[in-house]
Amino acid sequence: MKIFRLLACCIFTFLLAVSAFSQYQKPPQNVEDILNAPAIPNSIISPSKDVILLTETLRYPPISEFAQPMLRIAGLRINPNTNGQHRPFYAVKLTLKNVATGKETPVTLPPNPNILSPVWSDDGKYIAVGNQTPTGIELWILEVATAKLTKLNGVQVNTAFGGYSWMPNQKSLFVNLVPKNRGTAPQYQNLVPTGPSIQETSGRGGNVATVQDLLKSPNDEKLFEYYCTSQLAIVDLKGGIKNVGAPAIFDDANVSPDGNYVLTNRVQKPFSYLYPFSRFPHEVEIWDMSGKLVNKFASIPLLDNLPNGGVSTGKRSFGWIPTEPATLIWAEALDGGNPRNKVTPRDKVLKLAAPFTAEPSEIIKTEQRFAGRQFGENGLMFVTEINRETQKRKMWMLNYRNSSVAPRVVYELNVNDRYNDIGNFVTKRLPNGYSVVLQDGDDVFTSGNGATPQGDRPFLRRFSLKDMSVKTEIFRSKTDEYESFAGFTDDKAFDFFTRKESQIMPPNLYLNKPCPPNAKCVAAYSSSAITNFTDPTPQLRGIKKQLVRYKRADGVDLSFTLYLPPNYKEGTRLPTVVWAYPESFTDAATAGQVTGSTNRFTQINGMSHLFFLLQGYAVLDNASMPIVGPPETKNDTFIKQVVDSAQAAIDKAVEMGVTDRDRVGVGGHSYGAFMTANLLAHSDLFRAGIARSGAYNRTLTPFGFQDEERNFWQAMKIYEDVSPFFFANKINEPLLMTHGEADNNQGTFPIQSERLFAAIQGNGGTARLVMLPLEAHGYAAKESIEHTLFEMINWFDKYVKNAKPRDKKGD
Repeated sequence: MKIFRLLACCIFTFLLAVSAFSQYQKPPQNVEDILNAPAIPNSIISPSKDVILLTETLRYPPISEFAQPMLRIAGLRINPNTNGQHRPFYAVKLTLKNVATGKETPVTLPPNPNILSPVWSDDGKYIAVGNQTPTGIELWILEVATAKLTKLNGVQVNTAFGGYSWMPNQKSLFVNLVPKNRGTAPQYQNLVPTGPSIQETSGRGGNVATVQDLLKSPNDEKLFEYYCTSQLAIVDLKGGIKNVGAPAIFDDANVSPDGNYVLTNRVQKPFSYLYPFSRFPHEVEIWDMSGKLVNKFASIPLLDNLPNGGVSTGKRSFGWIPTEPATLIWAEALDGGNPRNKVTPRDKVLKLAAPFTAEPSEIIKTEQRFAGRQFGENGLMFVTEINRETQKRKMWMLNYRNSSVAPRVVYELNVNDRYNDIGNFVTKRLPNGYSVVLQDGDDVFTSGNGATPQGDRPFLRRFSLKDMSVKTEIFRSKTDEYESFAGFTDDKAFDFFTRKESQIMPPNLYLNKPCPPNAKCVAAYSSSAITNFTDPTPQLRGIKKQLVRYKRADGVDLSFTLYLPPNYKEGTRLPTVVWAYPESFTDAATAGQVTGSTNRFTQINGMSHLFFLLQGYAVLDNASMPIVGPPETKNDTFIKQVVDSAQAAIDKAVEMGVTDRDRVGVGGHSYGAFMTANLLAHSDLFRAGIARSGAYNRTLTPFGFQDEERNFWQAMKIYEDVSPFFFANKINEPLLMTHGEADNNQGTFPIQSERLFAAIQGNGGTARLVMLPLEAHGYAAKESIEHTLFEMINWFDKYVKNAKPRDKKGD
């Protein structure tokens, strides 16, 4: 009896220990103050460039919103109450700002607004928005001239699997509607099983990715059909509805530039329990605007045998050419869709014009895998291809209307070569709503991040298509601020908008007027602020940051952004957080290139590790963790490369006098969590770790992970060697793991964290597992974010900041 009482006492004590913080907790007050500060509004410039829409979102919705019913089916997450996405981001305030006068006009919104997806009409006169209510998604039209928002009665949008866009005439909208009279919804709660779920396979091999939220039962299939079926319709600005065809599960539906046809992409049976809807059979057809079949374009089977990194063998990447009335363009594989087949060329690109009765005409064959297209006017077209083995991207320029003009190479670069990146083509909107590359004779315009060894310096350039070179640098961000191109004021490509910020100045929109030709100007252009957003968190301005560059033991260039807390006293060694995410590169030169800018306005939000600055830590942010090597074998040395990279980062911070080597913690999210657990298992560089939403046993992702191209059966040893689960007995530093119970990311099932925690516990290690109810891969509810920060700060305060020295080696 005495033993029983003692056992009961111990069990009760244990239960008290594990449930002491079972309620949501809040972080320190100075962190809470930053979380509760107002967000800087988002700004969306109208196509007519004379008005800006300012939107203010609810940054951290309450957990009660996440507790709404959620159907996790076919790779989707649907709220059956609204027939919309389960977790949409929405605005709670809209304001229209006149560019010329600066006048701001608030928009009167419906009660308890949840404003979704603003879409400008091409003439800038209207904005279509959704409004999520407890029972559905409404469609509203905002008239810009009057700032009046009007509901289109009788219109319920299906945003679970569709949405709304402007018709080419810009006077009506093309909408996925919830079908009327669709009957009673299938039950999804308290179901009594009618039998087992059965799957069978025989003889068909293919890559099976570890995707979550798949169909699991016949009832799931019924739910998928019910909530994802929509009625295509043209809706005018007064709410008049003209149905187009019969209801179906439309993966996509796009109206031709002339407004006479619609390219429909319908999901078909049989559905799969192994793949998301994107792999289901699809029927692709061209309809006229009454819904009558014009052309049966493609029948795509269930894609259950794609090789890793492969593509389908039939028509893919199909769409309309924006500068033609109704001409389709698409790609087809010439290598069986398998990147390992030694075939050249690999792809061909074809087109077919209305009335779609002729034979398709070939535009170009690509030596490597077709990767995208973009159009200018008068037949101008750019085609991109990627070499899987070398990771080189090549862009071609051609005239799809004139096959006698030989294609020319615009550039060929490593996909990770940021220093030589020409940027993106500046585009303009056509009257039909489609976008094309903005041209000025033989010149186009490019804007980009402008990566340099000193950090990003965004640019705007005039690029010559005659000699494929930069003709003029119109604008370049200064070295003491960060300013990026936000669009021309018109198609004349003279005056332009930028977004400018600095470490102490929040981002604002500016209007820039270049100095006229032959005029005597003090500067190349004059600049005037359009918005005047103020600093919502002045208490962060004492934070210091700088770019730090150093080398790994093998000579690879590395870098991190060093953040120091407010009121830092130079020479003081601080507890330090290393936060990182591994990335893959084919060569050391691109691996060592610097990304980001220390001139960005310092904002801290969400569950950011930068909140450690307010608790007296130094932070080595975005510490380089490059995995360098050929695509097929780079992960053979993953462990050594991340350990050597971590060692180099710590050594540099210690050398600078800011880091106490005995008080360093490491953390990361997703693949960064995977890295964190490996660093604790294979080194003694850190006192503790934080791993959020990670995957730790790669045998549970047997058909690849991140960009690993071999499957488990081709590289068993590597899958085991890089899995920290297999080395849980060597994780001898405290590890905090957090994971959303409803994680939706490929590969990072919650069981990954649960099993690693159990393995560490079983081997006598120190770990804490925090499972966040209702949260996905990234955490969004206010309570979840607050609690995650509470856990992170407490963990490192206990095991890093207040850790006793382990030895007297180093500084």
